[in-house]
Amino acid sequence: MPIKIPDSLPATAVLESENIFVMTEYRAIHQDIRPLNILILNLMPTKEVTETQLLRKLSNTPLQIKVEFLQTSTYTPQHVDSQHMESFYTTFDKVKNRWFDGMIITGAPLADVAYEDVYYWDELCTIMDWAKVHVHSTLHICWGALAALYYHYGVPTVEYPEKLSGIYPNRVLKKSSPLFRGFDDVFQAPHSREVGVLEEDVRKVPGLELIADSEAGGPTILKTTDSKYFFALCHLEYDSDTLALEYQRDLEKGINPHIPCNYFPDDDPSKKPVVNWRSAGQLLFSNWLNYYVYQSTPYDIGGHVGK
Repeated sequence: MPIKIPDSLPATAVLESENIFVMTEYRAIHQDIRPLNILILNLMPTKEVTETQLLRKLSNTPLQIKVEFLQTSTYTPQHVDSQHMESFYTTFDKVKNRWFDGMIITGAPLADVAYEDVYYWDELCTIMDWAKVHVHSTLHICWGALAALYYHYGVPTVEYPEKLSGIYPNRVLKKSSPLFRGFDDVFQAPHSREVGVLEEDVRKVPGLELIADSEAGGPTILKTTDSKYFFALCHLEYDSDTLALEYQRDLEKGINPHIPCNYFPDDDPSKKPVVNWRSAGQLLFSNWLNYYVYQSTPYDIGGHVGK
């Protein structure tokens, strides 16, 4: 089944060129099923790239999904056309009285900023509070995951001696979890962050489960025991060239970054990376949608979430 998105969204043409089933709004309303309503709070500066990455992962399931994009109203993004934001993004005031089956909160390049000093921190906290009642299950990614762990549970963020950048092996710690159905015991995943959390801090919090980790970066994927919140500190949605673009960006900034680990063949940036995380990424998003959203969300979502 397809993913339902606006016909004019730039990601639509990209997804169709990849033979991904994208449904027009006209066709969707003539199907006698209720689509899953998914809200994406996109905090990444590369809005259109992130849109395509996430829509690609959400599309390959037997479910009909209606996706809406949310932006912060307290901060105006500097790296995207304002017309794009006006056309395809909504604000919290416009959705705060609605209910959603699922929500994704993305990462953001804010590792060097204290949470309380983030320009839109108060608004983000308001949205996360709202999601407790209005969203059935929320998936947080990278900085979004770290911010949520800090806000909801007081889990501190720790700084690494150097940036964790590359493709790293990750262990599945809870093989019985439906989130990992179809996963290998060890899966490869892109990591790109300067900070993380410690296992001992996670295990102090009742109701939090550590379900995957990596030797290089510690906790990789966590969830709450009630499956309302998921936290992925890796980037299984990344494209083949995302780390390469980040590496080039850091070079241009004069940061003198390390070559991403296990990424370029022979550690040669002139060589094209070989993707070895795509299948795990597809499984992660499909399993979250199926087992933690579709299988348990009420058919009449309004007013039932959070009760």
